[in-house]
Amino acid sequence: MRYRRPGLDWLSHGLLGLCCLLFGLPVWLAVTASTHTLGDLYSQTAPLGFGDAGLDNYRELLGGAVGGLGTDVTTLLVNSTLMALGIAVGKIAISVLAAYAIVFFAFPLRRLCFWLIFITLMLPVEVRILPTFEVVADLGLLDSYAGLILPLIASATATFLMRQFYLTVPPELVEAARIDGAGPWRFLRDILLPLSKTNLAALFVIMFLYGWNQYLWPLLITNDADYLTIVVSLKRLLTSADGLVPWHYVTATAVLAMLPPIGVILLMQRYFVKGLVDSEK
Repeated sequence: MRYRRPGLDWLSHGLLGLCCLLFGLPVWLAVTASTHTLGDLYSQTAPLGFGDAGLDNYRELLGGAVGGLGTDVTTLLVNSTLMALGIAVGKIAISVLAAYAIVFFAFPLRRLCFWLIFITLMLPVEVRILPTFEVVADLGLLDSYAGLILPLIASATATFLMRQFYLTVPPELVEAARIDGAGPWRFLRDILLPLSKTNLAALFVIMFLYGWNQYLWPLLITNDADYLTIVVSLKRLLTSADGLVPWHYVTATAVLAMLPPIGVILLMQRYFVKGLVDSEK
């Protein structure tokens, strides 16, 4: 049911437009500033229009090392994408198997196992950063994709969400699969995973953004420029030997850093929304 109140509609649309302006203005300023030269940015206020540099700043960033990065932004984008994909896929795989075991297998202390997993929500990466770094260093995983991904692939949040979904599966469906001769792996592969595809899509978007926005862990374990991520490199661009911040490169890198997450959200938007709000998954 929709209420027809013209005054309220105008107010709602006005607030929506104001919010869009507040959120979109910084992005627009970054896009326009990335097309100006460094001299233009230091000689005037933040530009609202496009500059004469055009795509030159982007070509320089994607084609070679600039601003003291030690590598090109293409490598940074690849590193960030591999890290985010590895974290998202790893978290989903572990959470699916853990939730499946907790819900559908009867073994001693399974409730305790679930609560032990759930309690780890109280221990974010920052709290366990030193012991995790020591373990990764002892295993020789510094400056490697495995070191970037493996310590972050366990997720109590994803396990909890998948467990809650599996609890809604009717017992009759489990019994019917057992009568048809479906074993545990076949039941998981042919029944549970297709039923939970919207939930998995929503989790993938959330976990991909979580992996993409990681800053502290990549900063701590990477010294080789070939393994830097684009989020960490943005901070490095803000420092320069001559004291002038290369804002044309900073803004261009920020724009490039936004593109993969935006692409994932646009591609998975329908499944993401359905997985969060649709009761008939």
